[in-house]
Amino acid sequence: MIRRSQIPAIQREAADLIRKAGIVLRPEEVDRIAVADFGLSQVRVFGAQILTWVETSRYGAKVIALFPNQILPEHWHPPVGDDPGKEETIRVAWGVLYLYVEGPDTLREGFIPKGKEGVFTARHEIQMLPGDQYTFPPGAKHWFLAGKEGAVVYSFSSVVRDALDGFTDPEIVRVTKIVED
Repeated sequence: MIRRSQIPAIQREAADLIRKAGIVLRPEEVDRIAVADFGLSQVRVFGAQILTWVETSRYGAKVIALFPNQILPEHWHPPVGDDPGKEETIRVAWGVLYLYVEGPDTLREGFIPKGKEGVFTARHEIQMLPGDQYTFPPGAKHWFLAGKEGAVVYSFSSVVRDALDGFTDPEIVRVTKIVED
């Protein structure tokens, strides 16, 4: 959970990273940056700052700002009804992003926080730099780790159903709980 008083400073810091990527933000967009702590109450370790530009029943476009060494936990986009699940393409706009997908264990640069080794099963490491992109098919497990300076990533997807994402860590709650101060 996050205290309401924390949110504006986190949004401004995320906006600063997004601007470093050369992305123009309008003032009202800064206030729309969603702060996700995944219910772990350690937003600097496990989290993401997400600005959704477009969200329809058919496609979505977002920009994700990750603070230095911040982890967006392992998850996948499950099928819903007759739909096979969200297909997503990410493209790095700024910084270094370590992407982890299923495959041979090549984890070298990244790290898994102590006590969480069992909930990060995708360990095939791909270092991504600005301009690099990757497309996840529906249902593919993946997670992100920002580099030492942070990272800014575009996300384009077939549909937005983030609240339905599956997470390997049973402690994760996808919808951020905000508590009043």
